[in-house]
Amino acid sequence: MNAPLSRVVIAGGGSAGWMAAAALSQALAGTGITVALVESEEIGTVGVGEATIPPIHGFNQMIGVDETAFVKATRGTFKLGIEFVDWWRQGDRYFHPFGRYGDDFGLVPFHQQWLAARAEGDTTPLGTYSLSTLAAMNGRFGLPQGGGNSVFATYGYAYHFDAGLYAAYLRQLSEARGVVRHEGKIAAIHRDEATGHVSAVQLDDGRRIEGELFLDCTGFRGLLIGEAMGVAYQDWSHWLPCNRAIAVPTETAGPPLPYTRSTARDAGWQWRIPLQHRIGNGHVFCDGFTSADEAEALLLANLDAAPIGDPRHLRFTTGRRETPWAGNVVAVGLSSGFLEPLESTSLHLIQSAITLLLQWFPDRSFDPAVRAEYNRLATREWDTIRDFLILHYIATERDDTPFWRHCRAITPPDTLTEKMALFARTGRLLARDGDLFMDASWLAVLMGQGVVPQAHDALAAGIPPGHRRKILGAMRKVIADTATQLPPHEATIARQFRAG
Repeated sequence: MNAPLSRVVIAGGGSAGWMAAAALSQALAGTGITVALVESEEIGTVGVGEATIPPIHGFNQMIGVDETAFVKATRGTFKLGIEFVDWWRQGDRYFHPFGRYGDDFGLVPFHQQWLAARAEGDTTPLGTYSLSTLAAMNGRFGLPQGGGNSVFATYGYAYHFDAGLYAAYLRQLSEARGVVRHEGKIAAIHRDEATGHVSAVQLDDGRRIEGELFLDCTGFRGLLIGEAMGVAYQDWSHWLPCNRAIAVPTETAGPPLPYTRSTARDAGWQWRIPLQHRIGNGHVFCDGFTSADEAEALLLANLDAAPIGDPRHLRFTTGRRETPWAGNVVAVGLSSGFLEPLESTSLHLIQSAITLLLQWFPDRSFDPAVRAEYNRLATREWDTIRDFLILHYIATERDDTPFWRHCRAITPPDTLTEKMALFARTGRLLARDGDLFMDASWLAVLMGQGVVPQAHDALAAGIPPGHRRKILGAMRKVIADTATQLPPHEATIARQFRAG
């Protein structure tokens, strides 16, 4: 048998580095494999990722995080979905909820029954069948109650939190489990002449940190995966043209909403993320259609409260590495690629990379088949998220600015074209291996962006129209009653999750 690893080195801190350290220190406990992390306090982190999606529950559970302690430590709030304003048309808004719409009955999915009722003249909005939507729009949030047959089985939630505080929380957790942190800047990377693998990183004071498996968490720089291993970067700007962002925090403005808001602007979009102690705001835009000064002025003119910090400007190129794992280096976080935070996937892609690595954890042989399968699965997820983001830009009726006219003319990947065309013809949702976003998410955004099916599944006719109306009406009542019984979001935080 091939010998197991003995030393793992994480190059870089921030959210990516400390999420990796927390997961590895938990998973490798008792194996004899040591974990070291190298970071410099002089190097800042991007640190604007404050919104998450529901799979973070599984990651936090895997690394042994208590929900109450975590929300308090990160000054978090709860998130039931994302509201999109002015994306399809100016003046229009829709909600992408976490969790399902309704419940299946008959021989076809729920949304096919809803489409059949719609064809029969029922004008009830899709959102009335979503507990997360109704709760969010009324400022309510409560932790799910009841078993698998409860209406709460359709209810999903995630978090808003301070990413810097999350990294600090995980650092404390990781160091308590034996992770050794080395302070310093990486000045050189040493590689084995025979294998080409990274053998050590050298710090600016001359110290060498040796390892057998290296995780590149050095951010956009990609010191190990890019500079040392030479892995190319796929540029997706022709599909996702935004390349700049400005972030600025503000004071709070009333009770925190239990959802993220994304508002389309002339050359991009603006985010609003409420935390316990502040609101995170930002403007993602394309500098080919507006200047940085104009984008900053637009952002500052559309804040709900006074800024409590200076605007931070970021540059990025949307895309990913050709392969996130090369030799004995695995890229995690921004070193592996960047997708704008339109659907709050930045932290998810970190946790996904770490979880996948644990599933395909190598020994000293670094079997090429193990590496190849990791790369296949990882890049597949990136590609499916990419398609979901592109959908928001190309399925629009906006033509009021050069940016939106440009977006309407984008030729999407074939995988997205097929998915949109099938839904438009039949109402069927084409699920693919590796999809992060499930049918309900695609349904919310397709319908919200004006992609309305011309037909529905013929098997929906197996339910008589009157019976269907009765079932749908009863479903709406249960969901509406449950939503009104949930406590206000602010009350839930104050009762159990308020930071001290």
